[in-house]
Amino acid sequence: MADDLSAVGRFLYEAGTLKQTRRTGWWMAGVRDPESVAEHSWRASLIASVVAKLEGADPARAAFLAVWHDTQETRTGDVNHVGKKYAPAGDPQAVTADQTAGMPEALASTIRELVAEYEGGESPEAVCARDADKLECMLQGIEYKAQGYGNAQRWIDNSRARIATESGRRLADELLEQGTLDWLRTTLGEKEV
Repeated sequence: MADDLSAVGRFLYEAGTLKQTRRTGWWMAGVRDPESVAEHSWRASLIASVVAKLEGADPARAAFLAVWHDTQETRTGDVNHVGKKYAPAGDPQAVTADQTAGMPEALASTIRELVAEYEGGESPEAVCARDADKLECMLQGIEYKAQGYGNAQRWIDNSRARIATESGRRLADELLEQGTLDWLRTTLGEKEV
C-alpha cells in the first residue's frame, strides 16, 4: 500500500482512549465506576446486528455504524445530557473530519460517511444502530439497578421510551422481564426456558 498510514496509526492509539473514557451520565445515578465508552460501543454494535437482522436490515452495516457512533468522544469526552445544556458537544461530523485528516482517502471517506449516516438516522441500519445505543443504555441501567443503583431507573425508562423499531421495543420488553442472571440459571439448568 503506497498510502501513508501514520494518521491511521495515530487514530488507533487515540481510539484506545475510549477504553478509559467513562460514560459520565452514570455518575448522576451514583455509579462510582461506570462502563467505558468502548465497553458501551462494543455491546451496542452487537445489539445493532441483532436488531437489524430482526428488522430485515443489514446487520453488518448496522454493527459497523454502531462501532463508530461514539468515536468522536476521544476528543470531546462523554458529555452527558446535563452537560450538553451548558456546553454542547462538538459536531460529530466535524470531529470525525479532523480525526480522519491525513488518512488514505478511501478509508477517511468511508468513516466520514458512516458517521454522517448514523447522525442522519434515516437509513434502516442507522435506525437500528440508534436503537441499539438506547437498548445498550437501558440494559446497562438494568444491570446497575441490580447492583443496587436504584437511580438507574431513570435511564432505563428514558432509553426504553426512545426506541423506534418494533424489534427493539420487543427486545426491550423482554430484557425488562428477565433477571440479569437468568442466562446463567438457564445455562446451568436451574431455570426452565
